[in-house]
Amino acid sequence: MSRKYTNRRYLDALQERVLIYDGAMGTSLQKQNLTAEHFGGEQYNGCNDYLVITYPQAVETVHRSFLEVGVDVIETDTFRANRLTLNEYGLADRVLDINRAAAALARRLADEYAEKTGQPRFVAGSIGPSGKLPSAEDPEMSNISFDELADVFREQAVGLIQGGVDVLLIETSQDILEVKAAIVGVQKAFAETGVWLPLQVQVTLDTTGRMLLGTDIAAALAILEDLPIDVIGLNCSTGPDLMRDPIRYLGEHATLPVSCIPNAGLPLNVDGVAVYPLEPQPFAETLAEFVEKNHISVVGGCCGTTPDHLKALVERIGRRPRPPRPILSTPRLASATQAVPLIQDPPPFLIGERCNAQGSKKFKELLLAEDYDAILEIARSQVAFGAHALDISTAVTERPDEDQLMRKVVKKLAAGVEVPLVIDTTEPAVLEVALKTAPGRCLINSTHLEGGRAKADRVFALAKELNAAVIVLTIDEQGMAKTAERKLEVAKRIYDIAVNEHGLRPDALLFDALTFTLATGDPEYADSAIQTLEGIRLIKKELPGVLCSLGVSNLSFGLAPNARPVLNSVMLYHAVQAGLDAAIVNPQHITPYADIPAEARQLAEDLIFNRRPDALQRYIAYFEAAKAQAAAETAPADPTAGMDAAARLHWRILHRHKDGVEADIDELIAAASGSKHEAAVAVLNNILLPAMKEVGDKFGAGELILPFVLQSAEVMKKAVAHLENYLEKKEGVSKGTVVLATVYGDVHDIGKNLVKTILANNGYTVIDLGKQVPAETIIAKAVESQATAVGLSALLVSTSKQMPLIVNEMHRRKLHFPVLIGGAAINRRFGRRILFTEDGSPYMPGVFYCKDAFEGLETMDTLIDPQAREELLDRIHREAEMEKAQSAGG
Repeated sequence: MSRKYTNRRYLDALQERVLIYDGAMGTSLQKQNLTAEHFGGEQYNGCNDYLVITYPQAVETVHRSFLEVGVDVIETDTFRANRLTLNEYGLADRVLDINRAAAALARRLADEYAEKTGQPRFVAGSIGPSGKLPSAEDPEMSNISFDELADVFREQAVGLIQGGVDVLLIETSQDILEVKAAIVGVQKAFAETGVWLPLQVQVTLDTTGRMLLGTDIAAALAILEDLPIDVIGLNCSTGPDLMRDPIRYLGEHATLPVSCIPNAGLPLNVDGVAVYPLEPQPFAETLAEFVEKNHISVVGGCCGTTPDHLKALVERIGRRPRPPRPILSTPRLASATQAVPLIQDPPPFLIGERCNAQGSKKFKELLLAEDYDAILEIARSQVAFGAHALDISTAVTERPDEDQLMRKVVKKLAAGVEVPLVIDTTEPAVLEVALKTAPGRCLINSTHLEGGRAKADRVFALAKELNAAVIVLTIDEQGMAKTAERKLEVAKRIYDIAVNEHGLRPDALLFDALTFTLATGDPEYADSAIQTLEGIRLIKKELPGVLCSLGVSNLSFGLAPNARPVLNSVMLYHAVQAGLDAAIVNPQHITPYADIPAEARQLAEDLIFNRRPDALQRYIAYFEAAKAQAAAETAPADPTAGMDAAARLHWRILHRHKDGVEADIDELIAAASGSKHEAAVAVLNNILLPAMKEVGDKFGAGELILPFVLQSAEVMKKAVAHLENYLEKKEGVSKGTVVLATVYGDVHDIGKNLVKTILANNGYTVIDLGKQVPAETIIAKAVESQATAVGLSALLVSTSKQMPLIVNEMHRRKLHFPVLIGGAAINRRFGRRILFTEDGSPYMPGVFYCKDAFEGLETMDTLIDPQAREELLDRIHREAEMEKAQSAGG
């Protein structure tokens, strides 16, 4: 579904060249020393937007100052001209007048300069924030509904459209939910006026790279990119330097044109006055770098930028041809704070199922009691066990207000967990409430065609309007599709409706090929699991770009509780092999395929693949016998029986069993010759690290899904904590300061925590920044602490890309911190490659791959010895040169 425009001059120009916006309106007006009389009286003093009525000459002066230096676009003086902010001055009834007048003034001047110079000039209708924060938990700041907010922005947009703007600009946005409401309001204004214009949306990030309520740039892009907008970007808050990382991210990932309109540096408070320190030339040079390096399409200036800043920018960038943009984007969901890829490596994307009143008795009890704090704890426990998203269902027969229960749960979880939400309801009205409450990009569970198109059309319309992905069941008017061919037939029909009629992207669709229970013994369903697996393969093959999901536990419905987890786990394994992308499961009830006893696995596969007529009976009998045996035994068989303490400890980490870890360590220390410290180091080096390496290798090979890695990490954490009692921490003067962090986008800190323990117990001061740490935070802390070195960890291939980014940025700033890197996703060759920066020169302080914590300690001890450091650096540089030559030759 293509967008329609009645005026696309702005977009046509963007197709040709980089466009340059004007500079600061507010600080330019301040320099004119306006009095209360200029504003129309004391009660309006300071209301810059009202000047377009009371003293338009001041605004005209600002516009002319920027048009004279050659900018392409001027913004209307309407940043706070909505009814909520104007109401502070008693001007809520003048919204249309003010916005129309501001737009008409800018239009007249833009046309005058276009005619005079032959250079097309454009007017952007400025729409700033409302002053409300609908995502916040603060009752005063969030006491406005989504629809009320949308209407606030609709009204302002109508005035700007009537005044003749070329593009509407939602800017300096601080709450992502408000941005969504503003976009909806603007669409209503287009429909009301019959004028359809381009829409540019800009969020504002603080020095940590997040919006006011914590939304990072990846989440902002995931939430906004598929809404009806034409340009996405950043403005205000900081100078261009602190925008580097988010601009790089947008440059790499946004398929839309990207804008960057920064302040003239971070403001300094000088005698109570905000002073912007960045001079015109460095301002222009940095933005030019963004255009050339990150392919930014729109640049300009925000607070503190003067005509001199824009003159330098025009001279440096003017008439630059349009830079290319990526064609494909990665499908992601997002919470209020972070984005999560729908395509996990290794798969699947796991949807936690316990916040569902239909499937969890505990959740239902808490919901009826409206104990939202306890509900939050259930949600957090699922995240801790590895859920990438949470399924939320609040439908209960005891209450008629599913919509209000949904609103309260979504509000609580959106502020309390960092994973996206899956809205599970059969009622479109409830779905709409949820999508207008959740700040992030949600997944809808689910829709189908059983009752015809009406409900599905409503769901797809909401998904398109509010940018949600949708789980689609292969059900039509004939009922549930049972064969693989019928599943594909229904999927194709739904695809046509969702993609070709409603305009959803293929990767916004997750087809559930439906699995039926195998517990009934009904011959009609004996092949149903085979048909499900084949249906997944067919759908992925015939409908490129779509994803597949599955409610796995339906397969075992009706079986004894002890028999269900094995069947579900085996089915999940085979579904992933068939191409499954996402699964609705309880991560705590899934067992790794390799950990299932061979006999149980064989019986499960006989049932799933219908290999023999008595497969169900044999499967049931096996688990009945297992249950009877467990009841007869005073204690279950100990799988570690016969192992020595070292083997037991390794087994406990690999198989995620915490109990007995301390006793094993105590036994190993007591039996060792030499000091307890040496024995503890040996346990770390020879047992714990190899065990976690094996876990990491199995994860990389797809044999373990993420929840099991996290559970092993918890066992490891417990073991290390106990082992620290035996390690001799060297007191006295610190050998050096190491800043440690798991890089941005990575929520795993297994290896980093080991490194922290080893370094801290060997005389180093360790500053642990935690996980998911932005590049700027790492670099700033290294500078602040005068670090001896920086240590970076990444578990995933996708997040390891942060490492060269940080190396390049430190190289650009001429910083001299050696960088130690490690983690399951990387290797020594990777370390050699990223030693060379984007300009082709090596990062002179060095990049050092460390395969484990002890190599990290050895590297640090070498780096603090001047002679040994030079020898190591020489070797690292030589190895990197050889790697570079081999890569060039190969």
